[in-house]
Amino acid sequence: MSAALPATEALAYAPEAGSHAGRVILVTGASDGIGQALALALARQGAVVGLLGRSQRKLARTYDRIVEAGGPKPALLPFNLETAAAPEYDALAAALESEFGRLDGLAHVAGILGDLSPIERYDVPTWCRVLHVNLTAPFILTQVLLPLLRRSEDASIVFTSSTVGRAGRAYWGAYAVSKFGTEGLMQVVAQEMAETTHIRANSVNPGPTRTSMRRQAFPAEDAARLKAPEEILPPYLYLLGPASRGVSGQAFECQSRATAPAPAAT
Repeated sequence: MSAALPATEALAYAPEAGSHAGRVILVTGASDGIGQALALALARQGAVVGLLGRSQRKLARTYDRIVEAGGPKPALLPFNLETAAAPEYDALAAALESEFGRLDGLAHVAGILGDLSPIERYDVPTWCRVLHVNLTAPFILTQVLLPLLRRSEDASIVFTSSTVGRAGRAYWGAYAVSKFGTEGLMQVVAQEMAETTHIRANSVNPGPTRTSMRRQAFPAEDAARLKAPEEILPPYLYLLGPASRGVSGQAFECQSRATAPAPAAT
């Protein structure tokens, strides 16, 4: 299958009702922004969603919205990717195994920006924090959940990348480097899983989106020009559902370059 065909299908994907029914999917960063929008959309399509994030209060709001809309009862999973140690990852995997027995999808959406500053002045502790949350934690989470993903007949791992993770840009420091690493992690996982499992892995670049991270990076930008999180979800839904079965190791865009706003000046 050519790379162009899945990319076109992903951008235009409009799932039929119940397209993800019966699938169990874990979404990180599900308390707000793209993660929350994705969790709500998956639940509307019939998926049972694991809601993972730092703030139990914010996760509870996502949980309530899913239940009030009549979606399958989600799992509430407060979890701090910055501070979690090995026993907490093991406990998370054990809880998911006890509750669901398998995973059909893992969407890595959570991330932090860090500083926008030149490399020669970049704060080292901030660098380490960003690399841990954005790259090391997704690696650990993927590793501990692979046994549950192996139990699925069609499991999908989706990594969230960035424009600056595909072409470096000055002053984006640890964030850009973490996203370059995310692309590499995706490719390694995709190749390792290809021959012996039903697990596939891909990455998505949301593009300029109306989120708190975008506002942090571009405080003077006119947010009204940007797409809302729920508007950029088709590639996520495509990759996390059966429509993309067999697609792996590819990098997707959530917005076509012709319609996405030009990058704001840093």
